[in-house]
Amino acid sequence: MTINEWVASKKNGAVVATAFGDLAQRRGAAAAEMNAYQELKSSIHRKLIDRLDLSSVAEISPEQLSGIIKTVVEGLITAEGIPLTRMERERLVLEIQHETLGLGPLEPLLQDPDISDIMVNGAGKVYVEKHGKLHKTEVTFKDDDHLMTIIERIVSKVGRRVDESTPLVDARLPDGSRVNVIIPPLALDGPALSIRRFGIDPLRMENLVANRSLTEEMAKVLDAMVRARLNILVSGGTGAGKTTLLNILSSSVPNDERIVTIEDSAELILQQEHVVRLETRPPNIEGKGTVTQRDLVRNALRMRPDRIILGEVRGGEALDMLQAMNTGHDGSISTVHANSPRDALSRLETMVLMAGFELPAKAIREQVSAALNVIIQVARLSDGARKIVKVSEVTGMEGEVVVMQDIFVFEKQGLDPEGKVVGQFRASGVRPKFLDMIQTAGIHLPSEIFATRKS
Repeated sequence: MTINEWVASKKNGAVVATAFGDLAQRRGAAAAEMNAYQELKSSIHRKLIDRLDLSSVAEISPEQLSGIIKTVVEGLITAEGIPLTRMERERLVLEIQHETLGLGPLEPLLQDPDISDIMVNGAGKVYVEKHGKLHKTEVTFKDDDHLMTIIERIVSKVGRRVDESTPLVDARLPDGSRVNVIIPPLALDGPALSIRRFGIDPLRMENLVANRSLTEEMAKVLDAMVRARLNILVSGGTGAGKTTLLNILSSSVPNDERIVTIEDSAELILQQEHVVRLETRPPNIEGKGTVTQRDLVRNALRMRPDRIILGEVRGGEALDMLQAMNTGHDGSISTVHANSPRDALSRLETMVLMAGFELPAKAIREQVSAALNVIIQVARLSDGARKIVKVSEVTGMEGEVVVMQDIFVFEKQGLDPEGKVVGQFRASGVRPKFLDMIQTAGIHLPSEIFATRKS
């Protein structure tokens, strides 16, 4: 019996299926064929769940459970008499394992280390970002209900929920990857899922140097700034690599210091042993129980931290962060959304006002200039490359203006024939005031690093 004959014999309401192959080679396949495959997979998956003893699943290791699933699924395929090749059978078994143990159709994408973002625009459209460029994939979900099942599996693992009363959710995957979900009625074309990948093995400073995101000299200065306990703000747009750089900077913190991290959704992967990780909490179904970043910053001050690392400052917690930096908690690091170091200062000023205190602008700027030592600007360029485009020192106040000076700058010069950005890193030639703090901490940096030159 051919597979088409088998399909015809099952039209009385039983499972409908058809041959399927490598999706990358079947872009011209009809939608009905894909629907038939999804029906087959759903049917086998339902029968698998009926046969599994769910009460004992939690006591079985993932490896053992994967083997049990494979055995049961192959038995169901044989019992149904579905005419599949060996390759097709192995693919179906693997996808059902993903449905049962993982995140279904997203699993192959999550296993690809070159993918930095996964964007699901409803059940039928899945895009990924590779090397800074967007690509549409052949991955699809059966329908919106199938996608919602995967979404609920993600958010439930971090104690959160998604429904019509809470249609916006931030969550994370076990490897620290950031997840954002928005569902109808806010999302008009079906549930939308965005995953910002963070690898299990975090990047290191030498990786940034190899990728030409900065120079070796700049890497030495950034490492010295963290070890000398300078207060650092990482500024940049969405997807510029702020959290990645924050992770890398934190690796320079000595192991004998107590670190407290504060995040909306925990993403940082710190290598030190003495780390306390804090995460905000959304309101419960009754609209109560919210714990904000500001609450956590205040609490962190009572936890005897040597360093406070604030994942991203978004609101009134900016005031508490600045006060912490000004009252003995040197070496704090945070990130902010802004297009330039000057814009970052303006955003901080606005967020301090969000704390509810009517402070004069000069008083806020004095707080900022006294608290911050350095602003590092990161950017994603037109070719997808991420670079540190400015390292600026906050030097103080002149009248009512916060004064800064650039220490390192990336000068964009144009595009090569392949569309890659051409440019050079340049030291401004200015001797930074924080160099004294670095030397006082017993760290030696050769003065040539700051001499005017291009690299």
